[in-house]
Amino acid sequence: MNGSAAARLRALEAMGDDLTATEALRAALDHAVAELGGLGGMAHMSGPSGNRALHLVVTTGLPRALTQAWENIKRDEPAVPARAICAGTFAWSGPKPDGAPMRTSNGPAPPCPSVAGMAAVPLPGPDGPLGTLSVLTVDSSQPSRDQQVFLQAAAGWAADRLRGSCRPPAAARSVSPALSGAQLQQALDTIMVGTWDWDITTGRLLCSEATCAIFGISPEDFDGRIETWTRMVYPEDLPWVLAALDEALRARSMFSAEYRICHTDQKLRWVQVRTRIVLDEHGEPAHLIGTLWDTTEARVALDRVGRALWHMSDGFIALNEHGKITFLNLEAERLLGPGEKPLGRVLWELPAIITPDLEGRCRRALDEGTPTDHDVQWPTSGRCYHVRLIPVPEGLAIFITDVTEKRAQEAEQSAAARTAAERAARIGELTSALASALTMHDVVNVSAARLSSLFDATGLIVYRIENNILRSIGSVGYSQACIETVESRNPADIPPVIQALESGAPVFICSPEEYLSVFPDFGEILAVSGKRAWSILPLIASDHRVGCCILGFSRPRRFTDEEATLLNAISGLVAHALERARLYEAEHAHAQELQRGLLPRRLPSLPAVTAAARYLPAGKEMEVGGDWYDIIPLSADRVALVIGDVMGHGVPEAVTMGRLRTALHTLANLELPPEEILFHLNELVAGLGDDSYATCLYAIYDPGTRVCTLAGAGHPPPAVVHPDGTTYFPDMPPNPPLGAAEPPFETFDVHMPDGDLLVMYTDGLVESPKCDLESGMAKLAATLADSWPRISGQTCDAGTELLCDAVTGALLPSDLESYDDAALLITRVRSFAPQDMASWHLPEDPRAAGAARRHIREQLSAWDLTDLSTTTELLASELIGNVVRHAKGPIVLRLLRSRSLICEVYDGSLTTPRIRRASETDEGGRGLQLVAALSQRWGTRYTTEGKCIWTEQPLPEVSRESSVPEGADGCPAAADTPAERTPAP
Repeated sequence: MNGSAAARLRALEAMGDDLTATEALRAALDHAVAELGGLGGMAHMSGPSGNRALHLVVTTGLPRALTQAWENIKRDEPAVPARAICAGTFAWSGPKPDGAPMRTSNGPAPPCPSVAGMAAVPLPGPDGPLGTLSVLTVDSSQPSRDQQVFLQAAAGWAADRLRGSCRPPAAARSVSPALSGAQLQQALDTIMVGTWDWDITTGRLLCSEATCAIFGISPEDFDGRIETWTRMVYPEDLPWVLAALDEALRARSMFSAEYRICHTDQKLRWVQVRTRIVLDEHGEPAHLIGTLWDTTEARVALDRVGRALWHMSDGFIALNEHGKITFLNLEAERLLGPGEKPLGRVLWELPAIITPDLEGRCRRALDEGTPTDHDVQWPTSGRCYHVRLIPVPEGLAIFITDVTEKRAQEAEQSAAARTAAERAARIGELTSALASALTMHDVVNVSAARLSSLFDATGLIVYRIENNILRSIGSVGYSQACIETVESRNPADIPPVIQALESGAPVFICSPEEYLSVFPDFGEILAVSGKRAWSILPLIASDHRVGCCILGFSRPRRFTDEEATLLNAISGLVAHALERARLYEAEHAHAQELQRGLLPRRLPSLPAVTAAARYLPAGKEMEVGGDWYDIIPLSADRVALVIGDVMGHGVPEAVTMGRLRTALHTLANLELPPEEILFHLNELVAGLGDDSYATCLYAIYDPGTRVCTLAGAGHPPPAVVHPDGTTYFPDMPPNPPLGAAEPPFETFDVHMPDGDLLVMYTDGLVESPKCDLESGMAKLAATLADSWPRISGQTCDAGTELLCDAVTGALLPSDLESYDDAALLITRVRSFAPQDMASWHLPEDPRAAGAARRHIREQLSAWDLTDLSTTTELLASELIGNVVRHAKGPIVLRLLRSRSLICEVYDGSLTTPRIRRASETDEGGRGLQLVAALSQRWGTRYTTEGKCIWTEQPLPEVSRESSVPEGADGCPAAADTPAERTPAP
């Protein structure tokens, strides 16, 4: 059984136990018809024992014209209910193609519509079926198995109620079915129902005391003759009463009639008679026995109803089943035209009838047995009438009601309701739009657009109070001349503005004449405004005056109380929106300042790289987050490239990012390798708490070796782009994020020739709820491969800037809502030219210093840097002397010509030289002080074989400008000085 059928069965089982038998059968039929999608249904019950007929007891959804033929069905007929009860199971008959009834040797089955099929099931009982449930369907196919099961289940439920829990109707409960003869006689006497017995053979008439009382004679005075009865029948009724009785005797049928009698009190009374015929052994009528009761009071009541119908203000027409008028009242006769003599004529054939398809409407109401309604405009008067068709047993009752004023009132109410609904919808749109407005200019634009549609306003100016001064924050629909005129007079001094702000209530000016009469000194504003009516609204938020709003209208107008109340409420909405926008703008400015303070204001200009960067905050609520990038210059023109992401976005994450960036700068200046940098950062993040995590990618590019060493902690790998656009992602070790990682961290080396790009980014650039990380990285690679070959010919700075714009435009377009902060750092690398590098291995004895001085003189002479020769020789001698005395070999000397002259001395020791303060009597300890004094800067870094002590000296200006060749990518090599560039926010 499907879900719908199961739900219907549960609904039946949930019904109370106080249902009558009729109610139980009707409930089962209603659900069965609905489940099978039928036209209607019938319930039949078996007769007394030995009776071979089924009697119709309940119908639903079917007109009487159809059900009459099904009121009594013999069990041996071919009708579907008879087949179901004989077989004790489901029975079905589909529609006949020609619409002809089914026939058998016993005659035709009861009729049903030619397009209808019929399904029937028995009502199960302990000693056989109690009856049947039948459903007429419009489907030509037999009901499905589930529908059959449901029909049988509904029949079973109804049978259970019939056998056990159903009570008889109230009318039936008032008389017990087991009354004895004396009890029955007592009941008949109580309700004044008389009985009588007429012996047709002898003509003797026996009447009960109640019958005699109804006729107004005593039992002792009644002579028992049939002629006495005929004399008491009203003479005008006697002929048809005798004819009807004679017809009943000939037809051996029941006789029922209502007629008038002449009561002994000289008054006419109405009586209702019902009889049956008793036949003798030859089949001839022998006795006529029946009942009789007084219906005078019912007749009087009907006459009163008739008089009320005749004189009532609504038109009333009674039709028989053929549409002929059997009664109409005065109002109906007036509407149809008294000269037409409509009584006895077919209604829809009268010339005064103008209702479209009235005949079809009447026939449908009769066939379906349900009332219908429609309105019609009467042609003679132009008034609107409501016509209601109500099926009654004798035909159709029609009520015609004048609803002209009612429909006009309903139309006005409907129009007012539509206007109110439209206004409410627009106010809802205004409220929603104001809630979405971020800036004060957004509030002005939203207010102008929405208020113009609500009130037909053509101009709007919004002022905000700043330091007790009204300042305009935006206007729509006013000329610049008007704005300047108002500003010249100071808006706070204009009387209607003062009045609105002081009273806290709107000020309305309905026409220019009213304006001049109240404010004659401000006529120049009227002349340049171009408006004819105004509404000045004070903007008050939380009992605080924040400004005012001036609405202008192009025509004079009066403001209703409803409009005044509505404008006052809207001014509160605008005021609160303006305050929210002010707070947003202030917080937005603070967030931008905070973010600018946490990220590099300028990317450093370095010989080895040209870089561009972007930071894109998540959403519009708070433009600050935990993503960051950095470029840190190291010794020997090496560069540290960093990008990271603190989980989440907001002020707390930005603070954590600032701490990490500060720590990273400190660690990088110690010349630590990438894996040690991440080790210390991991400890720092782990100390912030269990819910603190960050990702980081740290790279060191060495322009001397053209190798980029990478180390990551939970961060997406960078993209490497060759000059021809070839792009790939290095297969880096998957280290966990900072705060969750377990050191050591693994590193990865990438060879990067001149002109290669290293593209570093955070996951917010490539990952979102609609795009996974792999798809985003693939899109990034495609964008780089497509864009870089087209713009690589630009200057170094311009090329990386354009590529940043291309990447962010493709992956995070402006109309796409972002869910996470995003950072992007693109660097273009440049290596040392071979002629700018020189290195020598030195002996591990005191001769090393002399050899170093000789190499330096020769190389600096070749580089045309002889001015630096003496200083460089002294620096190298001190450094090499320290190695010979305090360290161990091998000893290597290297010179690098870049933006400065770099001198490096390598040895195999891990001891770190430190400057110490030497006393006047010490023979040593002054060498490093001399190095610090002669060099621009100096330091120590560790290598895999030992350490390197380096110094830097500034180049002479002429040498810096002329002696440095171009790199392989066409950009100035190590000695260039590119302009600093501020990254885009």
